[in-house]
Amino acid sequence: MSRLFATACAAALLISVGAVSAQTPQTGPGPTTPDIGGFPDSPPIPAPSQATYPGTIGYEVDATDLDRRIVSVRQTIPVQPGPLTLLYPKYLPGNHADSGPIQLLAGLTITADGRRVEWRRDAVDPYAFHLDVPAGTTQIEAAFQWLTQSDNANWRVVMTPSMMNLQFEKALLYPAGYAATGITFAPSVRLPQGWQYGVALETASFENGLATFAPVSLYTLVDSPMFAGAHYRRIDIDPTGEDVHLNIVADEADNLAPTAEQLGHYEAMVTQADRLFGSRHYDRYEFLLGLTNQMGGIGLEHHRSSENTHAPDFFTAWGKSAGSRALLPHEYAHSWNGKFRRPADELTANYNVPTENSLLWVYEGQTEYWGDVLSARSGLHTKAQALILLADRAAFYQNQPGRQWRNLQDANNHNLLGYRVPGQWTSWMRGTSDYYDEAALIWLDADTLIRERTNDRRSLDDFARAFFSPESTDGDWSPHGYTFADVVAALNAVAPHDWATFLRDRLDAVGPDATAPLDGLARGGYRLTYVEEPNADEKAVHSNWGSDFRYSLGFSLSGPNQRITAIQWGGPAYAAGIGAGWDLIAVGDQAATPEVLRDAVTAAKDGTTPIRLTLKSGTRIRTLDLPWTEGLRYPRLERVEGTRDRIGDIMTARRR
Repeated sequence: MSRLFATACAAALLISVGAVSAQTPQTGPGPTTPDIGGFPDSPPIPAPSQATYPGTIGYEVDATDLDRRIVSVRQTIPVQPGPLTLLYPKYLPGNHADSGPIQLLAGLTITADGRRVEWRRDAVDPYAFHLDVPAGTTQIEAAFQWLTQSDNANWRVVMTPSMMNLQFEKALLYPAGYAATGITFAPSVRLPQGWQYGVALETASFENGLATFAPVSLYTLVDSPMFAGAHYRRIDIDPTGEDVHLNIVADEADNLAPTAEQLGHYEAMVTQADRLFGSRHYDRYEFLLGLTNQMGGIGLEHHRSSENTHAPDFFTAWGKSAGSRALLPHEYAHSWNGKFRRPADELTANYNVPTENSLLWVYEGQTEYWGDVLSARSGLHTKAQALILLADRAAFYQNQPGRQWRNLQDANNHNLLGYRVPGQWTSWMRGTSDYYDEAALIWLDADTLIRERTNDRRSLDDFARAFFSPESTDGDWSPHGYTFADVVAALNAVAPHDWATFLRDRLDAVGPDATAPLDGLARGGYRLTYVEEPNADEKAVHSNWGSDFRYSLGFSLSGPNQRITAIQWGGPAYAAGIGAGWDLIAVGDQAATPEVLRDAVTAAKDGTTPIRLTLKSGTRIRTLDLPWTEGLRYPRLERVEGTRDRIGDIMTARRR
């Protein structure tokens, strides 16, 4: 049992603890600092060892300052005299990292009966604020601002002239010493006049732009973000009732235009999820969808909602969106995997207890798999489109050299190294995408193996129904943790096998002989091949296909300056000494364009003349010859005649 798993188990017992004082006594262990800077030592930060914080925290948000993109907050916090520590959330759910943007909290002023109460930031943990509540005080007020950003350089844009994404965990403080489930907030949000909103909270009233919500726990508040906007539409997509809704905000009103056929696919997605998982663990579910090129992109899971963005013309130019349609199915599947059930080492008591990420290959990887499956079963993807996306994933990992030094299990730690920090050598460094995409290949491998071993009578669907909707928890929405041993036991209940070894062999594979987990392709009835020219479907799914030379020259082209990106470690460009920061300016004696480069690669096939490239980086100019004679290469899955099309079976809609 890991340290944090023990903490999570202890936190689960807190519901049986009686009422406690408003501040935890400063007797527990915690960091202290020597008095070397003229300040007293920082007191210990109380651990979340108590169940219920007395009273209700008033929480008022003003989100009307669109031009300055400032969110103003006022909290009224019941207190008792004495020391108190307030926390700003650090480990944010779904980020799997210490990503709370404390840098954007400003203007913190605390008062008691109109008099200032001075606070001091913890010397070790900058997310903690210490203060002494004056004698006779029963309530303090904390006022501050969340200074949201005008561009996506460091943090994503969440406020625009026509919409906003209010994430409460980035605009609140809460008392240390308590579980998030035991702290009650009474939230209200003031919006610009005329705006509407979508949220999973229960609205008590909405008048003159002020939305007041029923009191909820801190846990539920953080798990219930809001999308609001001037152009808003709410659509019922639940074929069996009125419990699942699509809440759309858009830059322009004309984009609020999904067709009946498109909505039918989302209704089918809900139906197919019901048939896959067997039951629902929510009272209602709100898809929050922004159609925007102004607000920052997002796909983030919650138990009873999800935050999603697509291009403004997602519905109105449906043919261009095939490559991104799996987003909502992915986030919806998280309601079962990641929220109702989640890795035990991520089931922490509050948002300042460190998370561990040992099972992200289940949390995200299997959810990625189910997102793809639901996309195909619902018709959001045709079978051809689903195979194209699978081919691209398989090709990436077949050609990824990073497995030589770093296994998939270690990639689960990547967010803890810096939340989704971009790298120049992604094929070598490995990272966040691997516990989604490579793990999804492992789950395809497992699904096809179960089908093969049971003569196609059982599948990973049986695992999903038993594991994510167990009968013993029917009607219970509270999160339930799982461990590696639980996953193995559930797989064995579906189809006996040495699943522990099966999984560990793939998760721990590392070294020069380690290979990608592609056995599910052959067992599913397909082989991975490469072609010189994508077909029309492939070009539609991969709109940037013409700039993609990853599996030939070992890079892609990006932007108007033909920036060389996605350089393949060990590929031809890498071997020629090319790294990040170079622009392609000429191919032979012609100005560089993707089409000119494609023609040059084709002309050099099976010959002896290298491809001459001229590149620029700053004031430097380089000319180099790439000895590539194998032509263009784009991945494709090809049916293996005489085998069962198990991948086709997996993608086929369930009838019950």
